[in-house]
Amino acid sequence: MGEGYGFAMPNSRIRGTEARVRPLLAALVAGASALALGGCGGSGAGAAPGDDRPVVLTTFTVLADMTRNVAGEHLRVESITKAGAEIHGYEPTPSDVRRAAEADLVLDNGLGLEAWFEQFVEEVEVPHAVVSEGVEDLPITEDAYAGLANPHAWMSPLNAEIYVANIAEALSELDPAHAEDYARNAEAYTAELRQVRDELVAELETLPENQRALVTCEGAFSYLARDAGLQEQYLWAVNAEQQATPQQVADVIEFVERNDVPAVFCESTVSDEPMRQVAESTGARFGGTLYVDSLSEEGGPVPTYLDLLRHDAETIVEGLKGSA
Repeated sequence: MGEGYGFAMPNSRIRGTEARVRPLLAALVAGASALALGGCGGSGAGAAPGDDRPVVLTTFTVLADMTRNVAGEHLRVESITKAGAEIHGYEPTPSDVRRAAEADLVLDNGLGLEAWFEQFVEEVEVPHAVVSEGVEDLPITEDAYAGLANPHAWMSPLNAEIYVANIAEALSELDPAHAEDYARNAEAYTAELRQVRDELVAELETLPENQRALVTCEGAFSYLARDAGLQEQYLWAVNAEQQATPQQVADVIEFVERNDVPAVFCESTVSDEPMRQVAESTGARFGGTLYVDSLSEEGGPVPTYLDLLRHDAETIVEGLKGSA
């Protein structure tokens, strides 16, 4: 795993943290501890009456869905952030700290995705595991983040297989009695990932050579672009700003015009206004909304991670071919 703002891991997949309370979250931790002592202990926040299964808390909804597929019925899996949330600049709430204090395991992506997470998890004594461990990361090449690892490694189904293996190992350490079930569930889910990956690459490979460019708001598709042989261009490297700078917009306009890119896209968790400006200035189509950091609510377009991959592949192909 690359250097930068990722999290180092010991030999064990699960890492125990020390409670080094800092002023920023000290009050939240004190409140969380009081609530935990006065509450139901290890049953976790939001548990149904009588549900005493161990609680696994993930940092965002994509990881929660992966984990549920591995955990099956043995564990209760929750996400700190809700569907549709922007993960990069998320600010933990007192409720989040309480939930973490009551959880049995916290899973995070690592690779610097959750800039708020390292301090957050250190405020409570919670074991955690970094599920991207072992992924060969791609570096960010522009802006203030240049040289750091691109954190969106799950956007490659090949990388997702590593995530699933890490999740299965962490769950088995937490709950050894059901280790065989976790291994079996992980194997079945990995087979689904491989099928989706084959479908995704086959779809994207149908694009003509001059249409094999993916222009998005955030540089979140480097791993997907690598897998599918797409050239990538974006307005900003990481979702750290609320809007694009004039220079960023100008650079993307120049790229689209120079390469005659037929369509451009934007992610669901940020405003698409800057990219629509690119489309209007170049004559390219706005090809649609892509999903990266967050799943949708049940009944929405991407309620699961596998749905997210399929939706993005279909949207990209339809947009670039002009059928959107």
